[in-house]
Amino acid sequence: MDLLNIVALALIQGITEFLPVSSSGHLVLWPLLTGRPDQGVTMDVAVHLGTLVAVVLFFRSDVAKLFRGSADLMTGRPRTSDARLTLLIIIATIPVLIVGFAAKKAGVMEGLRSVEVIAWSTLIGGGLLYLADRYCPFTLSGEAWTIRGAVLMGLAQACAIVPGTSRSGACMTMARALGFSREEGARLALLMAVPTILAAGTVETAGVVAAGDLRLGTELLLGAFLSCLAALAALHVMMRMFAGSWTMTPFVIYRLILGVLLLVIAYS
Repeated sequence: MDLLNIVALALIQGITEFLPVSSSGHLVLWPLLTGRPDQGVTMDVAVHLGTLVAVVLFFRSDVAKLFRGSADLMTGRPRTSDARLTLLIIIATIPVLIVGFAAKKAGVMEGLRSVEVIAWSTLIGGGLLYLADRYCPFTLSGEAWTIRGAVLMGLAQACAIVPGTSRSGACMTMARALGFSREEGARLALLMAVPTILAAGTVETAGVVAAGDLRLGTELLLGAFLSCLAALAALHVMMRMFAGSWTMTPFVIYRLILGVLLLVIAYS
């Protein structure tokens, strides 16, 4: 794979993975719109693992809570605050694991990787994000996250198997609908990304190894490293935006413009 392709894929994944604009949709679009060959599963796994490292580093104190919570659960102490957070993250992860496994077994994933599907999911997801952000008041903190809220955010995350939906965007939309602030909703959504990306990366890596297609080389390491740096920068900017007076509107406008352009491409 040439250097330009590696850099482009790493930056696309790193910048868009945690912004509510859909990284999978952009990764699918890159070869479709540039005429370049599909990057393949190995590079997808590499750049996704790079973003996993980024979110672990950025939210290292919260990730440490998940490790402590896991230890508490395994040692019979389920009532600690760390154990409660860990349990809610586990509950929120279950729907996407079930839906993702079923979709993979049914062989429908490739059918969803089209410009038309990405266009409509980009537009619909953007509209829902705007409505939730504009009309739902935020009154809850992270400590108010309940099993019901974890299930609902988990179901929203499961919808993101459709390219263009945006995993983080769907989770943030549901978090705003439940009454969380933009910053708190983003934090919960991004913590949910840790087990989800880890599970997806494990499944894809196992498939690559089984097929004998694992090429651990400088291009994969470079892709993972660059996506990690890009994701750290994107996380820093987004969380500063949400800590201030910014709304979701810039991301909504981007999604609407992108969706319309994709519809023109799809139907022209």
